[in-house]
Amino acid sequence: MPPHIITAYSTKGGVGKTTSAVNLAVLAAEEGNRVLLWDLDPQAAATWLLGVKQKLRGGAEAVILGEKSLERATRPTAVRNLEVLPADLSYRDLDVALDGHKRSSARLGRALEPLRDVYDVVILDTPPGVSLVAENAVRASDVVVTPLAPALLSLRSYDQVRAFIATQKTDARLVAFLNQVDRRKRSHRDAATELPARIEGMSDIVVPASVVVERMAERRAALQQFAPRSEAGRAFAALWHTVSRG
Repeated sequence: MPPHIITAYSTKGGVGKTTSAVNLAVLAAEEGNRVLLWDLDPQAAATWLLGVKQKLRGGAEAVILGEKSLERATRPTAVRNLEVLPADLSYRDLDVALDGHKRSSARLGRALEPLRDVYDVVILDTPPGVSLVAENAVRASDVVVTPLAPALLSLRSYDQVRAFIATQKTDARLVAFLNQVDRRKRSHRDAATELPARIEGMSDIVVPASVVVERMAERRAALQQFAPRSEAGRAFAALWHTVSRG
């Protein structure tokens, strides 16, 4: 049985967090799980990639603070068993809204409670950086998935994520992996060789930099829908296996 709540999170932007969240969501759904991807990023990239309208009636505050039913706010996708709780620009003010309420770091987890019997897997795509939204997501999670850029400086990013998780009241398992690796570049090859050895518990999964990943935006689809046998598609499948089976 896969973990119930998985959060895609990074302190750094541009490392492939949303790409990871979307591919994991589709892989989970293809196994027959009932899956919800909750897009918590005001840029709404995951919402857009899955072809869902970027409009949340009542705004993010109404949903996350319990004034509106999460289940009624979800939207179907073209992928069987996969639904999306869309993001829009109202999420940009969610930190301020959360800060004004009691138990501000546990609101998201409480909002998700009624959905435990509705979905087998919930995937949270968070905005980058340290925020109250990120605290909520990490606290609610069983697993935190962190893509790392192929650079030795990513050791610092990993340490930041691990330290952030350690400050939260959670037993979430951390799964880190290298993303956007171009083996033609020596620095990328060095990172792929050295980082797994230097970072305790880091996955040996490497997702390559590939034009097929860029085509996700053109097709508005996950790799499993149009290029499952590509090197990147197989790498994300391996990531899902690691995340779902421990």
